[in-house]
This record gives sequence, structure tokens and C-alpha cells, in this order.
Amino acid sequence: MQKKNVVILGAGIVGISAALHLQKRGVSTVLVDRQGPGEGTSYGNAGIIEGNTLFPYPFPRSARALSRVALKLATEANYHGGFLPRIARWLWNVRQATTPAGLESTARIMRPLFERALAEHEELVEAAGAQRYLHHTGWLRVYRSDDALNKLASELALADESGIPYQKLSVEGSLALEPSLAPVFKHGVLWPQAASYTNPLGVSRAFHAHYLSLGGESAKGDAKTLRRVQGGWAVTTEEGDVHADEAVIALGPWSPDILQPLGIDLPLAVKRGYHWHFAAKGNASLSRPVLDADVGYILGPMEQGIRVTTGAEFAHRDAPPTPVQIGRLMPYAKNLFPLGEPVEPTPWLGSRPCFWDSRPVIGRAPGQSGLWLDYGHGHSGLTLGPVTGRLLADLMTGATPFTDPDPFRAERFL
Repeated sequence: MQKKNVVILGAGIVGISAALHLQKRGVSTVLVDRQGPGEGTSYGNAGIIEGNTLFPYPFPRSARALSRVALKLATEANYHGGFLPRIARWLWNVRQATTPAGLESTARIMRPLFERALAEHEELVEAAGAQRYLHHTGWLRVYRSDDALNKLASELALADESGIPYQKLSVEGSLALEPSLAPVFKHGVLWPQAASYTNPLGVSRAFHAHYLSLGGESAKGDAKTLRRVQGGWAVTTEEGDVHADEAVIALGPWSPDILQPLGIDLPLAVKRGYHWHFAAKGNASLSRPVLDADVGYILGPMEQGIRVTTGAEFAHRDAPPTPVQIGRLMPYAKNLFPLGEPVEPTPWLGSRPCFWDSRPVIGRAPGQSGLWLDYGHGHSGLTLGPVTGRLLADLMTGATPFTDPDPFRAERFL
């Protein structure tokens, strides 16, 4: 294979988007992954493009919430006991970063990315001919208690300040949007500017096909073979060695496998998550994703069926699946929506790559010339992939970044 300007390691939505933005600017690229496009972490999500996102996921602070997690009663979180000592410091840092003041600070730092996220998706969807997957129906959050809605007050105040529209709904108003829901909740909040995909894997494949149509190249290979060679980097693929002047690490939860041997050890942890597709009973249907906020799961209408997604599981990335959260939340999910039989025999498991400050790392790798980083998007990889791809391309080509890149530099951890 001819030498390229850039090799991008990781063909999830983040890596594909970075490759697309670079290729569109005339940078010759090759995308390398051991799987097909979008078949890793990018496959399993609720499909929501959360341009309205403000607060990151907070560390539970009440004694009741902590005790439910500790006793493995919580639907929104699970853990492997032997793994907790390995991430105790990371969890402590999350707790410190998600105080009320910390949540607001992070929301303001991340706002330029979320604000531009949907427009970036729309541009790529149009170019890739993937319009059938994208639906501008917003997303609905339902609350089973007054207390759960009241906890949203600071987030709604920041939404008002930021000009992000939302609609508080009664039970009747919520059911007018989603008639198949059961009235087991007390309040609804619609975020109308959010959009959603009905097949995230299909979107990744469409973006990848568009990338190839622009002259980009793709190869299967193991990112662990990345090594320095004279004049740049090389990685081994099924088609032989790929040589490039520069390399991008966009491997999500697998990024440390490549970076740690290079002396780059950033505080990344994974939050494992599950999803399972179900048929809907009778004529029941959903027009948009629905968050059951008190319980901590999302129902998403997908081409494969109704996707039920879980919260976080703290365990080693490669440990065997333990989908106990699915069992805990299914009574609530079936109580809210008439779910039928599962479409596939077992739930899907993936790992979300998360830094404790809820920001991705975008930019140069410290101490390694010609190496760039684009990973750690947490729960928002699908939403932010295209917009962080643009930011990375700005930095790599010397263009004026559309937003200040400093809050996303790896050096903030060093």
C-alpha cells in the first residue's frame, strides 16, 4: 500500500469521522481496524444525537443511592467487586468533578461541541445518503416521581440560559407523543432539538462508504502493531504494512493498549453497558427514544426492534458479560412499554471509554511527535464523533479551530 499522510486506528464512529474530515481536506488517509466499520462500541448505544446535553453523568451522592449501588440493587449501575480497587481513585475523581459546581463547569466547557454536534451529523448524513436513519423527533424523558423532576432544576436553568428549548409535559401530553407508553410516570420533558438514529451500525457503514468514495482507504489490521519507522509510523494489516507520516489513535476503550507501551498513561476507565432488542407487542410503537429517568435505562426505536439500553457496569473491559442490570430493569421497562420477546438470544455488551472529567482527549499525544489522540468520549461517542473529527482535522491541518481546543488536550492530566 502506498504511503499515506495519516493512518487512523479505529473504525468506529469517532475514527471514521476523523478520517472523513481529513480526507475531505485533501489529506491522504487509511483507516485500520481489526473489525468492520462501526462493529465495536459504536454499535451499542441509544442512537440519540444529544445536542441538548448539558450535565455529564454524576456520581451518586445520596446515602440511599450509594447504598443501593453497594448492595447491587440499583438498576442504573453494577460492579465487579474485585475490580473496584483498580478504579477507586478514578471514581473518587469523578465524585469530585461532579459536584453541582463541577457539573456546571463541565457543561460550559463541553457546550461548543454539543452545540455543533447535530449540524455535523446532518452534513455527513446528507453526503453519505443515510437520511433514512436520522429522525428529528427529539427525545422524551419521563419521571416517575416529583423528586426526580425536581432534581432537574439546575439543568433546566442552564438550558434556559443557553437557549436550549424543552417542554415540560403532563402525563397526558407525554402520551399524546407516545400513545403506547403506560401512564406509570408523573411528568415528562421533551427535548425537541435532539435527533436519533434507528440503526447506528448502518450509519457507521454509510459514513465509511462515503469515506471510501472520497478516495480514502481502509484495511483490517491489529493496532498493536503500530510502531515508529523512519519518517513516521507503520502498522501491519492483512494487505501488508501501512506507512504514514502521522497516526491517530481513535480506538475508544482499546486506546490504552497502544498508548501505554509508548509511555502515555492517561486516566481512562470503561463503563460497560448492555443493550437488548425486543419485539413490541401488538401494534405498540415508539416514535423517539424514551428515558425512564428514575430507573436509568432508555427505550430506543431501532430497525432491529425496541432497544433497551442499560446504565454503567464497572468491570474489567474484557471480563465475561454479567447482564444482571437487564434483569433488574426489565420489570420497569415492561411496565412502561409493552415489550414482547427478545429478538436475539443474549444481550450485547460494549465498553464506553470515559475520563473522570467527562471530556474526550483531542489533539497531539504528549511526548510523541506525529501522534494524535481522539478518544474518551464516554456516553457521547455517537453524538460527538463527527464534531471532534472536525476539531482534530482543524488541528492537524493548521486551520483555525472552531472552538478552543485547550480543554481537550491530554496535558490536562499530566
